[in-house]
Amino acid sequence: MPVMNIDRELSARAQGYTCIAGLDEVGRGPLAGPVVSAAVVLDLDRVPQGLADSKALSAARREALFAEILATAHVGIASVSHREIDSINIRQASLLAMCRALAALPCAPDMAFVDGNDPPDLPCATQAIVKGDSHIASIAAASIVAKVVRDRMMARLGQAFPAYGFASNAGYSTKAHLSAVASEGPCPFHRMSFAPLRQGLLDL
Repeated sequence: MPVMNIDRELSARAQGYTCIAGLDEVGRGPLAGPVVSAAVVLDLDRVPQGLADSKALSAARREALFAEILATAHVGIASVSHREIDSINIRQASLLAMCRALAALPCAPDMAFVDGNDPPDLPCATQAIVKGDSHIASIAAASIVAKVVRDRMMARLGQAFPAYGFASNAGYSTKAHLSAVASEGPCPFHRMSFAPLRQGLLDL
């Protein structure tokens, strides 16, 4: 696992930035549910130990770090619904979720590190970093927060619509999920602009 450090955050602080956020989103690929983004401004004197890309952590470790991040950092969380995704497309929805998350912070960032190479238009200095969730502490923290929040949302959807297995697949297109859609039809939270839903399930 790549070593996580706060070198970028410390460098930004040395350049005069005072509120430095990490931004990431979760849920671009699923067939159902929202896309969720988090913005995290770490306390650089109290950085949780063991931060990593959320996908590299166990669910239990993510939950523990989630609680620690919320206790020590400023956090903004936002989502864009399946309906909005269908209306504006997933790329625009992901960018919108990150803008909303940044706006939800209790402080106004003057610098944002964004995971990936396609950052939103933010009202502060912005640096996009490919695989930033594997190397930049504040982005890793944001990836953990976003994933925990979205997984919890999908688990609640799973209770309301048990046929689709949302608690285990988080809306991603597993074989069991596709089979459930083929037999039950889509639920109200499916993204109808996504294949195979858009194609009327003809390829199932």
